[in-house]
Amino acid sequence: MNFDKDISDTFPDIAVLIPCLNEELTVADVVKDFQAALPDSNVYVYDNASTDSTIQRALEAGAIVRHELNRGKGTVVRRMFSEIQADVYVIVDGDNTYDSSTAPLMVKQLIQEELDMVVAIRSDSTNRFGHDFGNRSFTRLYNWLFKSKSQDLLSGYRAFSRRYVKSFPSISNGFEIETEMSVHASQLQLSTTEIKTNYRSRPEGSRSKLNTYIDGWKILRSMITLVKNNRPLFFFSSFSLILGSVSLILGIPIIFDFARTGLVERLPTALLATGLAVASLLFVALGLILDMVAKTKIELKRLFYLQNSQF
Repeated sequence: MNFDKDISDTFPDIAVLIPCLNEELTVADVVKDFQAALPDSNVYVYDNASTDSTIQRALEAGAIVRHELNRGKGTVVRRMFSEIQADVYVIVDGDNTYDSSTAPLMVKQLIQEELDMVVAIRSDSTNRFGHDFGNRSFTRLYNWLFKSKSQDLLSGYRAFSRRYVKSFPSISNGFEIETEMSVHASQLQLSTTEIKTNYRSRPEGSRSKLNTYIDGWKILRSMITLVKNNRPLFFFSSFSLILGSVSLILGIPIIFDFARTGLVERLPTALLATGLAVASLLFVALGLILDMVAKTKIELKRLFYLQNSQF
């Protein structure tokens, strides 16, 4: 790596993390490519209970192989982040779709600009309409909900600082993990950037573990949960607005009738409108209370992040 001498001396320890499940056709090429791209790094392959020859191929390629028996990419990432000690972390999928030549640029930018996360955004299509459409849709939704400018929310090719990795409170078990990574950075307003990388299709015979519909639903559900946990006032106020609007639609005609006749002619509707109005106020109150809790959690996360403030 062509880093300045003072930079390479200060941050010599780089870990390449490769989560794998049944990637015997590609894992050796990924390991060798990243060993060549980042010759001073330690390349770790975390096998997620593969049933093929992934472990053997990784060992033959010179990787350090570790195991996580509980299935799920999020589970593997949580294990990797907790076990591996390094100054810079590069995480990449084991399917040989990402360009390893981008890694030195990502690491260099991370170090020189003292960033916490660099995301490699895919410049080409995945050649799967469902994946491409879902990624674009979730990226737009994420940008709207969390006021971000991400271009590739679900990219599995990223570089991190130590302080990011050691302060990341991962709860996801599956492919929702990339969304959670981006939300964590947005929530703490961490320094991040994006860099373009080439993206290629899987080789023939290699099968994606991402199910367009099942995992798409899990990502959407995870995003809703993250909004509820991190922006509760917005989340519950949305329900309050809906309930309040329905209450007004039902209640205004009854109020006019009462003003005209002095009678409540549609008592059940009046009770329903009143109940919806009360529920609307309760949702606002709940949102305000949970918003204070969420802000406290953010401050605690920030304090934990500052404990690992050495890059």
